[in-house]
Amino acid sequence: MSVQTPPATLIDGKAFSATLVQRVADAVQRLEASHGVKPGLAVVIVGEDPASQIYVRNKGETTLRAGMRSDTHRLAETTSQAELLALIAQLNADAGIHGILVQLPLPAHIDATVVLDAIDPDKDVDGFHVVNAGRLAVGLPRLVPCTPLGCLMLLKDQLGDLTGLNAVVVGRSNIVGKPMAQLLLGESCTVTIAHSRTRDLPAVCRGADILVAAVGRPEMIQADWIKPGATVIDVGINRVPSADPVKAAQGKTRVVGDVAKAAADVAGRITPVPGGVGPMTIACLLANTYSAACRINNIQPEPLDA
Repeated sequence: MSVQTPPATLIDGKAFSATLVQRVADAVQRLEASHGVKPGLAVVIVGEDPASQIYVRNKGETTLRAGMRSDTHRLAETTSQAELLALIAQLNADAGIHGILVQLPLPAHIDATVVLDAIDPDKDVDGFHVVNAGRLAVGLPRLVPCTPLGCLMLLKDQLGDLTGLNAVVVGRSNIVGKPMAQLLLGESCTVTIAHSRTRDLPAVCRGADILVAAVGRPEMIQADWIKPGATVIDVGINRVPSADPVKAAQGKTRVVGDVAKAAADVAGRITPVPGGVGPMTIACLLANTYSAACRINNIQPEPLDA
């Protein structure tokens, strides 16, 4: 008679992110009271992309809720690259702004790489600048991309000390995969970076105590790829046709991760999609802005992941 494995514990990113925003707000209040420094975040959006507009509005509201200065610069679709770079130079020089975020995607006539490289690395709260990537690689104080930072916070909250655990990161993007691997290495995990072309990817995944799926393919990671009891962080957010054929025919969709739902029957802990990693992004953006404000003013930031 086989023993049925209990379903995985769902890692509630929404609840954790709300707690993190409150911790940031408390730290911001103490920073302003002790040092007269009010962290400031400037978000720049070019054009009228509907999803970006919603995201930018949410960022602004959450930033204000955390007691920070929130500036939003809404530029027309026709804004030139030179005009955008001039605004970034102005924000780099503004002592009251400690974090700068340029909302992607940008219009086709603007080179996103040039724009992101123009941001002062010490104000690069997205963590995309090559200087911050280098600082992360060698272990210097830096700003880390928000999604992998949020993943690490969830892992440490669930597992505590990660020393010695086998971690597999599926995905090698500069935004998630590579920085995620660096962060896990910094926690003394044994880290493997895998991807869609890895030979015998299922076998590689089965060796993971921690499996981070960030490959951008709907439900690519199957249940039988997962080591029983492993902790699974599903970064994927993929929109696919509704499971109901009638609704699918009407154009209705649903959101799934990079990990098949059946994985919850094998894993010990898993992030749901939606409600897992996604809510952590804005919370970590605020954490980065607070940390940037401290470092720019030569103040040691309080730990926020305790």
